Amino acid sequence: MSRLLLALVLFALPLISLAADPGIPAVTLTTGEDGGQNYTVTLQILALMTVLTLLPAALMMMTSFTRIIIVLSILRQAMGVQSTPSNQVLVGLSLFLTFFIMHPVFDNAYQTGVKPYMDGEIQVLDAVEKTAGPFKDFMLAQTRESDIELFATIAGHGEINTAKEVPFSILLPSFVTSELKTAFQIGFLIFIPFLIIDLVVASVLMAMGMMMLSPMLISLPFKLMLFVLIDGWALLMGTLASSFYI
Repeated sequence: MSRLLLALVLFALPLISLAADPGIPAVTLTTGEDGGQNYTVTLQILALMTVLTLLPAALMMMTSFTRIIIVLSILRQAMGVQSTPSNQVLVGLSLFLTFFIMHPVFDNAYQTGVKPYMDGEIQVLDAVEKTAGPFKDFMLAQTRESDIELFATIAGHGEINTAKEVPFSILLPSFVTSELKTAFQIGFLIFIPFLIIDLVVASVLMAMGMMMLSPMLISLPFKLMLFVLIDGWALLMGTLASSFYI
């Protein structure tokens, strides 16, 4: 967790200088002996808290969180349980699964960017670039080429020949779009067996003339039993985790 916070704070350093009051010398740019530029930061509490509000958005948009929370929400809707598990449980489960999936990325970002910067081996701009590298590689691995081409065309960007040429301004919306598409594809496959149970129960009730009885009320125990018998939670969590590293 501490490594994640350090990596995200390094991302936020350029934003801190923008958020600070121009009359307060919050950030001073100095030039080292080797010609590199470094920041001497005297953080003001208000500026720091302002920047920290951006960290949840970065956590959701640059990690596996989006795909996981959407799939879990679709699963709850497919089972017909409107508030079980609760939103807090789904968000907590998604966060911890996100930390599990992203641990290699966080560790790589810490070893290549944060730790050398804290040891004084590299300048802050180099640290930001090296810290962003593992996140960029992760997002590129999950992003469809068609989505990158779409946003590159919208932005009027030139032809992109290699993955290293994709800027963050194009990669980030492309990654989010791909994650939404993948999440709904997984959700569709999850929805099918529960939908079949609903259709079977509705057909049986109609054949018995029990049209006033809600099919959802009768099908819910069968859907819960099916999900438990196939060890659904372990199967779903394992599938979501492995889907990022296939």
